[in-house]
Amino acid sequence: MEPPDVTFTVAYVVFVFCFVFTPNEFRSAGVTVQNIFSGWLGSEDINFIEYHIKRTSVTLLVHSVLPLGYYAGMCVAAPYKNLTYLPLASEGWQLYFAMCVTLPLLSGLLVLHWSRDKWAQHPISRKLMAHALPQSRWRAVASSINTEFRRIDKFATGAASARVIVTDSWVMKVTTYVLHVAQQQDVHLTVVESKAHEISPESNTPVQLLTISVNSINPSVKPFDIKLNSTEYGELRQKLHAPIRNAANVVIHQTLSDLFLETFKSHVEANQTYDLPSGQELESCIGCMQVDANTKLLRLCQEDGEGGPDGGAGCQRCYCRPMWCLTCMGKWFASRQDQQHPETWLSSRVPCPTCKARFCILDVCMVR
Repeated sequence: MEPPDVTFTVAYVVFVFCFVFTPNEFRSAGVTVQNIFSGWLGSEDINFIEYHIKRTSVTLLVHSVLPLGYYAGMCVAAPYKNLTYLPLASEGWQLYFAMCVTLPLLSGLLVLHWSRDKWAQHPISRKLMAHALPQSRWRAVASSINTEFRRIDKFATGAASARVIVTDSWVMKVTTYVLHVAQQQDVHLTVVESKAHEISPESNTPVQLLTISVNSINPSVKPFDIKLNSTEYGELRQKLHAPIRNAANVVIHQTLSDLFLETFKSHVEANQTYDLPSGQELESCIGCMQVDANTKLLRLCQEDGEGGPDGGAGCQRCYCRPMWCLTCMGKWFASRQDQQHPETWLSSRVPCPTCKARFCILDVCMVR
């Protein structure tokens, strides 16, 4: 059995990690800075800029107190360390306590400095000054952003710690401590990276994440990156006034079927291959007539023939010769799925496009 101080340490580290990075479970339970201080923060929909000025400030204060919370907890979990009476504690714990007290004090002084002149010194306010007209102040820019954020036609996506918001005139990224703001007329957007994941933890479906660099011609605005799902790429382009450049020549899959096709190909390429009998030649794919047929259906899965997990009949033997290319076979497989339940696609069975024998993704073999 682990000592109480070790158990508490592990539990507190997990709590701090979840509290700072806020997984969906914590957000649903309301264990977030935004929910705890919602009364003081006000409404994001009404006063977007003022809300995030307060949110970033109180987040810094709360996070700076977390090390002190660990010290207080250890006073209870490990009384033999004499942490309640500081002179009897070890030198290491004395230094840790000094740091725990210093962090909130410095954070408090910093937030106090930010709040001077009605938050004019806050980093968000100073960023908005870069977009203010001569003889104008940051509050005029804040008012413009607040007005556009209230509109229902804005583009918004991403987790709370990395939200992307695009209005008629502004491109913004909201993070835990920072709000990035750029004016649409000044920015150049470039797709710089793409990462494909076969399974998304949120939806159990394939996902392609795009990284887009936002660069402004305004020298006072620092470049920043935004991340979004490729299926949202089209909606983002509709909201932007300027085109998005694709510097990395990334293939963007804007539909779920496109994403599934890539996942289908990767699974099939990992399956057993089919050796073409001597004397038999491959014909053109009867689906596209552009490339040679390169797939063969062989019953390889371990499910019996009486039924499968999708509630229908199990896999059956297919006696057709290779007649389809991998791309056309993947498109056929995707077209036969329940579009309302994409999480079931990989485990489902469909009929052979030629003889109607049912097969699953494990039965599709590449011809060599």
